[in-house]
Amino acid sequence: MPTRLKYLSSYAPQLKEQVQGMVDAKTLDQFLLAKYPSAHGIKNDAALRDHVMAIKHQYLKKSAPLSKVVYDGKIHVINNALGLHKYIARVQGGKIKSKNEIRIAAVFKNAPQEFLDMIVVHELAHLKEKEHNKAFYQLCQHMLPDYHQLEFDMRLYLTQLDIAGAIYP
Repeated sequence: MPTRLKYLSSYAPQLKEQVQGMVDAKTLDQFLLAKYPSAHGIKNDAALRDHVMAIKHQYLKKSAPLSKVVYDGKIHVINNALGLHKYIARVQGGKIKSKNEIRIAAVFKNAPQEFLDMIVVHELAHLKEKEHNKAFYQLCQHMLPDYHQLEFDMRLYLTQLDIAGAIYP
């Protein structure tokens, strides 16, 4: 019985058949490990903030400041998302105070650097472009030229996690 490839639902049937073949042959983990042999070392919120800020300063110097950057263990379950960019506006004493937050799903604490970077770039792009439109994806590709390939591979990784569990110690 074929596995439901929920992370690949919008991809072409031929591509899903190839992935299903790897799932059936139990080789998806080997494919991913050959391409991405190890997990990154950014394990806490402080290191994540430093990493995100370095990318932000390289590509989005003039964008709005970030008030918070954290790993969030509830994102994947509650929002069915991988990261969140939050814009919070509050009225305090007649003034509007706004904050931008980036929350990355905790599942990426033990993932390849490339996948973490893809999520970070995606969330940072929301500082400039709120919608997932052409300008948004152009900005993602500007910051990470192989953005689309990494997004696909990250979806393979999530499929692997669902089907057989973690592959990085």
